[in-house]
Amino acid sequence: ASPYTSGSTAKMAGGESLETVTEHERILQEIESTDTACVGPTLRSVYDDQPNAHKKFMEKLEARIRNHDREIEKMCNFHHQGFVDAITELLKVRANAGKLKVQVTDTNRRLQDAGKEVIAQTEGMIGCRMQQRNIATTVEKLQLCLPALEMYSKLKEQMEVKRYYSALKTMEQLENDYLPRVSHYRFCQIMTENLPKLRQEIKETSMSDLKDFLESIRKHSDKIGETAMKQAQQLRTFHSAVQIQTKMSYGRTLHMKNGNISDQVNGISPDQGLEEEDGEEEVLTAQDLVDFSPVYRCLHIYTVLGDRETFESYYRKQRRKQARLVLQPQSNMHETVEGYRKYFNQIVGFFVVEDHILHATQGLVTRAYTDELWNMALAKTVAVLRTHSSYCTDPDIVLELKSLIVIFADTLQGYGFPVNRLFDLLHEIRDQYNETLLKKWAGVFRDIFEADNYSPIPVSNEEEYKMVISRFPFQDAELEKQTFPKKFPMSQSVPQIYMQVKEFIYASLKFSESLHRSSTEIDDMLRKATNLLLSRTLSNALQNLIKKPHIGLTELVQIIINTTHLEQACKYLEDFITNITNISPETVHTTRLYGLSTFKDARHGAEGEIYTKLNQKIDEFIQLADYDWTMSEPDGRASGYLMDLINFLRSTFQVFTHLPGKVAQTACMSACKHLSTSLMQMLLDNELKQISMGAIQQFNLDVIQCELFATSEPVPGFQGDTLQLAFIDLRQLLDLFMVWDWSTYLADYGQPTSKYLRVNPSTALILLEKMKDTNKKNNIFAQFRKDRDKQRLIDTVVKQLRSLVNGMSQHT
Repeated sequence: ASPYTSGSTAKMAGGESLETVTEHERILQEIESTDTACVGPTLRSVYDDQPNAHKKFMEKLEARIRNHDREIEKMCNFHHQGFVDAITELLKVRANAGKLKVQVTDTNRRLQDAGKEVIAQTEGMIGCRMQQRNIATTVEKLQLCLPALEMYSKLKEQMEVKRYYSALKTMEQLENDYLPRVSHYRFCQIMTENLPKLRQEIKETSMSDLKDFLESIRKHSDKIGETAMKQAQQLRTFHSAVQIQTKMSYGRTLHMKNGNISDQVNGISPDQGLEEEDGEEEVLTAQDLVDFSPVYRCLHIYTVLGDRETFESYYRKQRRKQARLVLQPQSNMHETVEGYRKYFNQIVGFFVVEDHILHATQGLVTRAYTDELWNMALAKTVAVLRTHSSYCTDPDIVLELKSLIVIFADTLQGYGFPVNRLFDLLHEIRDQYNETLLKKWAGVFRDIFEADNYSPIPVSNEEEYKMVISRFPFQDAELEKQTFPKKFPMSQSVPQIYMQVKEFIYASLKFSESLHRSSTEIDDMLRKATNLLLSRTLSNALQNLIKKPHIGLTELVQIIINTTHLEQACKYLEDFITNITNISPETVHTTRLYGLSTFKDARHGAEGEIYTKLNQKIDEFIQLADYDWTMSEPDGRASGYLMDLINFLRSTFQVFTHLPGKVAQTACMSACKHLSTSLMQMLLDNELKQISMGAIQQFNLDVIQCELFATSEPVPGFQGDTLQLAFIDLRQLLDLFMVWDWSTYLADYGQPTSKYLRVNPSTALILLEKMKDTNKKNNIFAQFRKDRDKQRLIDTVVKQLRSLVNGMSQHT
């Protein structure tokens, strides 16, 4: 506290209470020390105190002010001289300050004048510095943006040159690395908006390329398949040629040309096959023919786009559709080999492409998918081939089809596809091939039979004789001893038939090549096929030949002789099959040829036809018979037609000398029996109403000639009167009527020793009634009219005959 404050306080201490004085001191200290803005509450406390406190406070305040004034005055008096000195110095400084101001002003003017150029240059420098800073900033930003722009420019270039996979990779880099750095720029937003559009464009373009690729491989499947099959065929030809050069195998093909046998494999000689293999140009592969890059590119693109499954599904679906189109054959495919070849080429081309896609891509197609597709294609192919091959009637086309199927199967087997069903199908086609061969050889046999003259083969010298022997295995010591000219017993058709059977075996063997079958199986196939040829085709041809109207008895006799020699030649055919298959004839289960039964049946047919034609000829002569059944006396000689018939039979049976004895005897017996039956039917004909005794006598003369012919032994070998027994029925009937020995007939009827044992009562009754007509004057009974006893005898005979006939019918 100041001294003034303490003094005033002491003076008032007596008149005021200590408490009030203390409070006013506190308020004054607060007013002195407190900020003006906060003095309000302090002053308010003055008014809030006791009454008259305000007045007392004001007095205190004034006393305080007076104390401060006195202190200020004392302070000023203490420092006044210093102040005066300071003012004096200040006045001096003022004068100097004026001068300084003038100098500063002048200096400033001169400095301003001098700094104008500097200012101008400085302002230029500042502008340059700003430009430099802007350029640096721009360069920095451009360096940040340029990689993105360069990548986008690179993307555009890749799109233009259709490097879509690279473009997609560039897009990924843009999105992941470059665009995020410049995302706040407008061009970045534009790029970001364009990228999905570019992806879609790439997707659509790659799909378009894929469609073009699918169309391309569809068009090139034929060429691809042709190339693959050609490679497989060349490989097969090479292996076959090497195999033939090392050893002869059962799979060789023997061709008979002008009597010479040449060894060939699939129609190509070993040397020729090697020459063609060496001279063949390099064969193009599927990759050389088709650009697979579109499918690779599209696969990569869809993989990058995360839509690989869609692509795989689309590709497989389209290829399935193409497979169905490829497997659909043309309706006339079976007419030419080229139709089958084109069909196979397309299928092979399709699966060669699929195999390449399988190995060149990762999972676009799988082995399970290709196997499923192949199984579907194989089933369809087998069905198509089974159907179309059944339409084919040309064995050469069927044989070429077999070769195509083998190459087709080998080609696809080389690519890992199972082909067992194709070889199973070949066994079915083999049966069809044999059927076509049988039809072809049926025509061959027919032509041979039609061209044959059915006479023994004449040879005039040793060369002709050896020529026949070389074509047919004939051995006869007696014929060899004979001098030229001489004749073989068979006709020209026999060696021709034998050679054609061998040709058939050759043709059948061709189909067995390359079927991966053992020699035993091939031998069995050949024997079965040959059996069908003999037992069906040749047998039918012989049966048809035998039944042809222009084939006469002489021809039938020669046919029987021919079949005998062909039957004997069957063992040589078996040896021939054994030689070309290298199978021992003692091998178990070896099928035998059915030549014995075939030619035996043909002979039986020819023999039966001989009997039939003989009977027909006899019937023709019988139809020439012109009896006068009412003649009273016979002519005294046999009828002309019968003598001609007997002469014909004599000349015919002379031809039968070359036939086996039993055949000639049977023919002769059959002819005599038929002649006897025909003569008997002539007497009993219903159209014949009456017969005179003269006609009976004339008829007896004809029967006597027949009996004389029978006793003359027209065919050697009959024992006793065996041939005469053919006419025994006629002889006993005629004797009964000519002797009129009814009493003996009736008395001995039914007895084994009866003289007329072979006379049937019904036959005798019919003939007796024809002679009993009393209305005819020339009837034999007219002479008995005067004799009643004889008439009653005739009536009695008739009654007894009728009784015998009725008894026989009741007994029956």
